[in-house]
Amino acid sequence: MSLYLIGDVQGCDAALQRLLDTLDFSPSRDTLVLLGDLVNRGPDSLPVLRRLMALGESAHCLLGNHDLHLLAVAHGVRKAHRNDTLDAILQAKDRDHLLDWVRQRPLAMHLNGWLLVHAGVLPQWSAGQTLALAEEVSRMLRGTDGPEWLQQMYGNQPDHWRDDWPDADRWRVVVNALTRLRFCNTQGVMEFATKDSAAAAPQGFMPWFEVPGRRSADTPIAFGHWSTLGLLRRPLLLGLDTGCIWGGCLSAARLSADGTLEDIIQVRCPQAQKPGH
Repeated sequence: MSLYLIGDVQGCDAALQRLLDTLDFSPSRDTLVLLGDLVNRGPDSLPVLRRLMALGESAHCLLGNHDLHLLAVAHGVRKAHRNDTLDAILQAKDRDHLLDWVRQRPLAMHLNGWLLVHAGVLPQWSAGQTLALAEEVSRMLRGTDGPEWLQQMYGNQPDHWRDDWPDADRWRVVVNALTRLRFCNTQGVMEFATKDSAAAAPQGFMPWFEVPGRRSADTPIAFGHWSTLGLLRRPLLLGLDTGCIWGGCLSAARLSADGTLEDIIQVRCPQAQKPGH
């Protein structure tokens, strides 16, 4: 019985199938956790959703920024981008069922001792606080007010955390950190313009996981989202977005029951896509 963490799929169903074949994945024996960005940019977002939904409790999926974008487009909050590949989902006869399944996905999980997020964790947050805040937002998204709140979700402000922000601001900071964060400063102020590698940090900023005194530093964390970072394997830190959609690999990490990282498994995913995010 194995637990596999998988980086950003982004609609690359053929690569996901090759990876599952390589893993010899069995839904009766093994468990998958996909670290967000299930859909968009790749050619087969609808088959990816159908495949993961069919796996039931054998596949846990986090919400990434592209998954939230799908919900926002579906509810008329955002216009589709020129290079989106979401039409098959939006035009499906069972689109409401598909979208509701996506809306039910969590923003963070804790399994086998690891904190799992799509993008990052603010330096002021412990692992426990991160999970509590993620669940607070997830409850709201799953509820009747979730679709309405999507209209307030977008924006770069507030760009830092305060416990006493009004609810809408709290939730926006949580969503931005968990689904968009790459760089922040030592006070936890987030920077969203830079999408290049860790070496390209703007002056005064650094990768979120390198902030001194980060409260979650003693907890193993796995994340995706940062394709220009590539595979990052450090003690207590694992970055698994290896740019599948941009011609890189789709990556999986196998964890033991006690949380030991046993192996990294990768399959190539050639795509005719221009690098980006």
